[in-house]
Amino acid sequence: MKQLRPQLTQFKTTDDLLLPGLLYELEDKNDRSDSSGSKRVAINLHGNGSASVFYSVERTQAFAEVLTKAGISFFTFNNRGAHYIKKINVAKDKTKQIQGKESDNYQLQEVKLGTTFEIIKDCQFDINGAVAFLKNKGYEEFYLIGHSTGANKICVYDFYQAQNEIDKYILLGGGDDTGIFFEMMGGDKQQFFYNLDQARQHIDEGRGKELVLKEVIDYMLSYQSFFDICYPDGDYNTFPFREYLQEFKLSKKPLFRYFKKIKKPSLIIYGENDEYTPEGSGKKANQILKKQIAGKTNFSFEVIKNADHSFHGREKELVEIVAAWLAD
Repeated sequence: MKQLRPQLTQFKTTDDLLLPGLLYELEDKNDRSDSSGSKRVAINLHGNGSASVFYSVERTQAFAEVLTKAGISFFTFNNRGAHYIKKINVAKDKTKQIQGKESDNYQLQEVKLGTTFEIIKDCQFDINGAVAFLKNKGYEEFYLIGHSTGANKICVYDFYQAQNEIDKYILLGGGDDTGIFFEMMGGDKQQFFYNLDQARQHIDEGRGKELVLKEVIDYMLSYQSFFDICYPDGDYNTFPFREYLQEFKLSKKPLFRYFKKIKKPSLIIYGENDEYTPEGSGKKANQILKKQIAGKTNFSFEVIKNADHSFHGREKELVEIVAAWLAD
């Protein structure tokens, strides 16, 4: 596999966080325009937990190699949900003009984020910041790729900002985090909602950033993030596969409501053996999602044979499917 040389860079989110990323551009800048004159770039959103773009080397390299060969630059960055706990710089001063030139002389402060403290709705700040950063570099056509929780974030982003500058979405292995956590806590509705009530109380008392007790769930989360993930009618619950299949009611609102509202061209891909899907079947996940958008023509679905949730060993096949779909 050809070793491309990315630019290690950082950009400012629209709420002033400084996030690191890798930008893979075509070696010949003159090749950045296709026949229609557009300048294309794909933006990647990684999942949560211990995730980071710097730990998904094979998949990142495959995206970079195949997409740039197809005339599409690739930008991947550590979003605010990277790692469990991570201190992130906040740029309090706006960019100043010094002798007619922009200068990044920020007065830096730190905020503690990562999966442990993230609220999924805040993905809007990351995505909009990435788009602004790339627009400043001359890009005009944007594709948004989301893996795992990144796919959930695409649904949330589209719900709150349907009139956005993204041209196409690619959702990879979107997961039922709420259902998974429900099962991790024993699958008892009464206990589940009791735990949610306790989390809400902590938040109301200004203690939302305290960590949830290990006896409640063996996962490093603050009460605010625990509630964000587990509240069935909240933003996080975009792929409620377990609730749909088992026919038990956790949600009061319609299931898959964010996903069904998407109007942009969207490609949905699961690994055949995705361990986080219903029955460990990516095919089953796609069947459920197809039923939700029956009659709509803006969705395309693929299953990659013998692939797991992270597409280990099938990275190039994954990206070739994405590149071919983007070429249509």
